[in-house]
Amino acid sequence: MRAQTNDEMVIGLVSISDRASVGAYEDKGIPALSDWLAAAVTTPYRIETRLIADEREQIERTLVELVDQARCHLVLTTGGTGPARRDVTPEATLAVGTKEMPGFGEQMRQISLRFVPTAILSRQTAVIRETPDHAALIMNLPGQPKSIKETLEGLKDADGNVVVGGIFAAVPYCIDLIGGPYMETNPAVSKAWRPKNA
Repeated sequence: MRAQTNDEMVIGLVSISDRASVGAYEDKGIPALSDWLAAAVTTPYRIETRLIADEREQIERTLVELVDQARCHLVLTTGGTGPARRDVTPEATLAVGTKEMPGFGEQMRQISLRFVPTAILSRQTAVIRETPDHAALIMNLPGQPKSIKETLEGLKDADGNVVVGGIFAAVPYCIDLIGGPYMETNPAVSKAWRPKNA
């Protein structure tokens, strides 16, 4: 049964980059995420964007603010998920979460391994952050626009058949389960999966 909610869908986009946050490099993460969501999500939504440095405390503060104050239902981060010393996005994400959702990171690596063997160095993860009256799904995505699209959407063959499922297909039902608004998607981009009774 569909949960009825009057909440406006709010999606947070966080690009984590030392260079982009000080203007030394043009941020490509937020535009890539915005463009993909515009093609994939058919439910009306509002976006909150943040461009910040690879600083764990700042990442944690930003994620908490987006969920607790801005009331985001979904937060997508890009950048800071490799093995380099400055890459601390997964640690910050896990620190603010109340439930870990490891399947998202596992599937992202499966998709990326189709292209590069170094996908096993990626440390993307996902969590649920819960407060007494609100909850959100927070997911770490890769830093490159091409990889963002591939992991969200999955891989299709020349005939349009899904070869490897993208992670976004599971997002709308996850948001249902944590009490968020009902999200619908464009099946040509990412077909949302729900049980028949949902």
